[in-house]
Amino acid sequence: MHNLAKWLIIPFALIIIVAFTFSKKETAVQTSAQSTDSEQIILPIIMYHSLLKDSKLQNDYTISPSLFEKDLKFLTENGYTTITVEDLISYVYRDGKLPKKCIMLTFDDGYYNNYYYAFPLLKKYNCKAVISPIASMTEKFTEASDISVSYGYIDVDNIKEMVESGCVEIQNHSYDLHRLTPRRGAEKKRGESSEQYKAAITEDINKAQNYLKSNAGVSPVCFVYPFGAISDSTEDIIKEMGFKCTMTCTEKPNIVTKNPDCLYGLGRYRRDSKESMEKLLKRIFG
Repeated sequence: MHNLAKWLIIPFALIIIVAFTFSKKETAVQTSAQSTDSEQIILPIIMYHSLLKDSKLQNDYTISPSLFEKDLKFLTENGYTTITVEDLISYVYRDGKLPKKCIMLTFDDGYYNNYYYAFPLLKKYNCKAVISPIASMTEKFTEASDISVSYGYIDVDNIKEMVESGCVEIQNHSYDLHRLTPRRGAEKKRGESSEQYKAAITEDINKAQNYLKSNAGVSPVCFVYPFGAISDSTEDIIKEMGFKCTMTCTEKPNIVTKNPDCLYGLGRYRRDSKESMEKLLKRIFG
């Protein structure tokens, strides 16, 4: 009788174990699905530079204003909502919400044609964009009062007007690191010590930060890497400086979660005239 009871108990115990294991797996799958739906958002970021009407001046970094308008028209007609870095900060650090079909439009360098062409179109379609000016060029063109759609850069008055509209957010693109020599972007120079490197880029980025705050009344929370060029220690330095977000030039979609680390090294897709916005988004999500 003892042996019979033993053999009856074993199968029953196995059934309990299997049922418990399956239940745990099912719960884990449900939890994972809920987490994916409620806490993860895929965010494509599009990287623009210059807008010019002259086709002879258009290239991989310069598109026509009409193409930019087609982009905005497509996005609004297909249910996309343009967001800013502040929207990301609010979502990750606070109780802010993000639309499921969100997208970010960024302009690097701060060309005057961003103000002349892009800004009116953003207002027309009720869209937002993030402009990251080279602060030294903004300072130069502010002092010179030189206005040129083809070669000029935005000045502090342009920045104030665009920010006040609610259509434009300003972020930090360095004061004068937008160069290929003697340093390529924010990269460490050959033979430069870690201390020298940290001091050099910290000084430049802080100079941009202070200029924008003192003269334009904005305090960027994101650093946009010139050329996307960085070294192994760059992100740690940027974090120590208090920036909550960084953007690269690497083409990749971004998964936004409640983890603050997700806001560093955001990927962006360079916008040129080789494909429509529809095809670009299909490639991003494809």
